[in-house]
Amino acid sequence: MSTSLSPLLAPMLSSAAMRAVCDDVACLQHMLDFEAALARAEAATGVIPASAAGPIEQACTAGSFDLAALAEAATRSGNLAIPLVKALTAGVARADADAARYVHWGATSQDVIDTAIMLTLRAGIEALLGGIDRAIAGFAGLAKQHRDTAVVARTWLQHALPMPFGLKLAEYAAALHRSRRRLRRLRSEGLALQFGGAAGTLAALGDRGMLVAERLAQELELPLPEAPWHTHRDRIAEAASAFAIVAGTCGKIARDVQLMMQTDVAEAFEPSGEGRGGSSTMPHKRNPVAAASALAAATMAPNLAATIFAAQVQDHERSAGPWHAEWPTLPMLLLVTSGALAATVDIAEGLEVDAARMRLNLDATHGLIMAEAVTFALAEKIGKSEAHHLVEAASKKAVADKKHLRDVLAGDSKITAHLGADKLTQLFEPMAYQGVSQALIERLLASLDDK
Repeated sequence: MSTSLSPLLAPMLSSAAMRAVCDDVACLQHMLDFEAALARAEAATGVIPASAAGPIEQACTAGSFDLAALAEAATRSGNLAIPLVKALTAGVARADADAARYVHWGATSQDVIDTAIMLTLRAGIEALLGGIDRAIAGFAGLAKQHRDTAVVARTWLQHALPMPFGLKLAEYAAALHRSRRRLRRLRSEGLALQFGGAAGTLAALGDRGMLVAERLAQELELPLPEAPWHTHRDRIAEAASAFAIVAGTCGKIARDVQLMMQTDVAEAFEPSGEGRGGSSTMPHKRNPVAAASALAAATMAPNLAATIFAAQVQDHERSAGPWHAEWPTLPMLLLVTSGALAATVDIAEGLEVDAARMRLNLDATHGLIMAEAVTFALAEKIGKSEAHHLVEAASKKAVADKKHLRDVLAGDSKITAHLGADKLTQLFEPMAYQGVSQALIERLLASLDDK
């Protein structure tokens, strides 16, 4: 069951690849793929005449159906599968009246719709994995390039400590890789055929139900579950969760880039281009448009996922209402997730880094960013409490007198008695105080090889 974004807004909030996946015609074709595969499976297992499969399969072409008429009929029948099967049966009958008797044999409308959703999810996951691969490669390359580029690490939006910019970038790549693993696992383990008949017992097929189910799963290349899952929607919820996490990771990256692009920060920028990021009135503006698209999508995704989670509460063996809520919601979640990811790929493959400005920003607090480094070096001599007190007092004096912290420290005999001029100079080199950052970068980049 597909839905769509406005044609004017779709390119901002979704990828072209995902729009093709979630297109109404593509989703309708997945439903027809189920019907064609069902006919082949039932013919192969002797449930329907072998001669019926061909005419049914030949009629299963989405372009032959009137989408508007199906949509109108679905409002009366309660789902799209019922009018589709009726139209398909009529289409088969025009070519072979006998074959038409076996259309949709032993299946129920939910089998058609849920299996079509599984096929859409599989195609959607493939589209997302392609984008994630590109984003990971982009950020991994940048991480290697900037592993020795010093930048301000910010906590609570305030300057905290220096860090290698490569660490930040490697973290982006690793977070996306974790989503890549989730999606791969979802593709191989979380998707499943839906085939249970009216109440999940396949009663209409007698003792051949499992034979047909096994063959149908082979035909569609979907895992065969232990049993039909009509009102157990954990598979759908798991998929929604994985998509929302992708969108959230992209949103986090976009937020960082948006903040780094601020005029007062100006450390890293989205790729530039003609007409990109401009203002309708201010010719000097360079707005973070990719980041904005990713953040918009990341804002929408959790609420769409929440609808899918709520729809898990379904009654007995077949449900009305919560199941219907999934139909427009899941494709929309796929679309906005793809939009967040497309924007992130754009950033990963074209991020412009101003290392010189990063260095200037490290010096913006006149050495205060290195206060912790001085404190711990001094603590080795006089203990942490006393060292903290002395450096805190020096920091306040540096701010009050508008002096560099190093100069204030150099003028305090209580500090110079333990830290000489050469040591103080060393302590104010940002990349000399990065802890195990380089080892962390190596670990993060190595994790990307874990398939």
